[in-house]
This record gives sequence, structure tokens and C-alpha cells, in this order.
Amino acid sequence: MRISRRSFSGAAGLLALDAVTGFSRAETMMTKLPFAADAPVSVTTVGIKARDVNGLNGYYKDAVGLEEVSRRPGAIVLGAGGLPLLEIEEFKAARPDDPRSAGLYHTAFLLPSRPDLARWTRRAIDRRIPVTGASDHLVSEAIYLTDPEGNGIEIYADRARDTWDFEGKSVKMATLPLDVENLLDELRHGQSEWTGAPAGSMVGHVHLRVGNAAEAEQWWNRELGFDTMLNFGGSAVFLSTGGYHHHVGANAWQSAGAKERDADRTGLSFVEFRSKDATAESVHEDPWGNVIRIVPAAA
Repeated sequence: MRISRRSFSGAAGLLALDAVTGFSRAETMMTKLPFAADAPVSVTTVGIKARDVNGLNGYYKDAVGLEEVSRRPGAIVLGAGGLPLLEIEEFKAARPDDPRSAGLYHTAFLLPSRPDLARWTRRAIDRRIPVTGASDHLVSEAIYLTDPEGNGIEIYADRARDTWDFEGKSVKMATLPLDVENLLDELRHGQSEWTGAPAGSMVGHVHLRVGNAAEAEQWWNRELGFDTMLNFGGSAVFLSTGGYHHHVGANAWQSAGAKERDADRTGLSFVEFRSKDATAESVHEDPWGNVIRIVPAAA
């Protein structure tokens, strides 16, 4: 059988994938700076507010493989290879995030290579880590989780840029069942042990909940100069710089008509992007109050 998001249910979403079969596809391991990072603007860090900072800290270390990079009173910064990727801020009095409101749909952690994704998957199977989906997006392969406070997570690896297909300026993406057996074949001739998110891991993209996808598209085009890579039926849009499949996703699947985000809830605090063209830091808010920070790229 193939694994799709519908294949996971309840406590169900356990990666019991050992018997999965499917088709083969040639893959290329990334051996240089990921395409996601080698763009005029790319994601650096996502900030989330949490009622239980220590609980989320433990979850992201165990399930995702992040390491503690630094901490200060009320906040812990996690990352990989010394690079900060996720900042968890303490907000004990916050109300739980509302999935029907604007905010964070998921943070997408991009691993350096397909074998890295296979190693993570093998460990998830062995540890029976609950997942919510596993998909082949044509441009990438991804597995989805939800942290204990309801924040979505994607663990993924990109396919080589020269294998992506386009229709005009739109990149072809889909949500197909992930061929897990083919993915795990990566481990037959190499190291199979997962030892944590490797150096070179990054936040490849962030997916936001918004009240209206068309309005979000216009805002990202106009205010921050992002290009539309794919408009998905008017309910979601995928945007990037430099031709990446997407640095930002924005959907209204659950949040159509949402108003400005309630700052007194857990969930998204900010998304930080590094810009090669920026000369100073700046802070922006999309029409729903999602906070976007732009910082200059290091010289």
C-alpha cells in the first residue's frame, strides 16, 4: 500500500511504514548550499509562543532533532549545526491557538539530503512518532507532524531543481502519497542512524493561515517583492524569491474570513527572513497581523 494523509488516523498517525511498496524515482543528494537558502530572500527563524516552553523544547529536540543553541529568560532558541531555526517564547497565560484564525499553519524544516529524510523516517518508525501525513509534492518529499500545542511541522527534502516542472511561470506541485519504501532504500548502502538534524538543515519555508489567499498574494507581491510560484484554486498561494518552489505558503483552508490575529494566543510570534538587498532591519505585518521580520544578509 502507499501512505497518504488519509492513511493516518487517531493515535493512528504512527509511522508503521515498514511494509509500504511503491514506485522508484531517481534522486540527487544536495552537496552545496540548498537552493532555498541561495535566494535573494530566504527564511531564517520562526518564533512561536508557548504555554509550556520546556515541553515544546523537549518535543522539538526529540521528534525533530533540533539542538539548543541559546536561551534567555523566557525563551529558548533551537537549531541545527549552531544555526538558530526556532525560537520558543514563554507565554503561560496565553489561550490555545485557534486553527480557524490567522497564524502558523506549519514550519517546514528542510534537511540537506534525501538520505537525511530517510534516516529521520527510519527513526520515526522505530520510535513510533505520531505523524499527520506523508506526501510527495513533486518538487519535494515531506512528512507532517503537530507539536503538543498544535503548531504544524513539516520535515522535508527537496528534489533537484532541474527535475522540477513548470507551466509557464507556475511550478508544478501536487499532494501525492509518499513512497516510503523507496525513500528508505536510501539507507541500504549507507549510514542509517539518525543522530539529530544535521548541519545544513534550515527552515526551507513557512506556511501561514490567512483570511484570504488572493489578498495574501497581493500583499507579498507588493510589500515584500515575492513572486507567485503557484496559485492553488484560489484557496492557497505559494510564493518565493529566486525561483524556489516556495519560501511562503498562505492558505485559507480553515481560516477563510479570519480577522486580525489575536496576540493573546499561543502559536506564531514572528517569521524572520534574510534579505541580500536589505540594508537595515524592518518589521512588517500582513493584513492579519502575522509578523514578518526582514534582516540584512551577513556580508
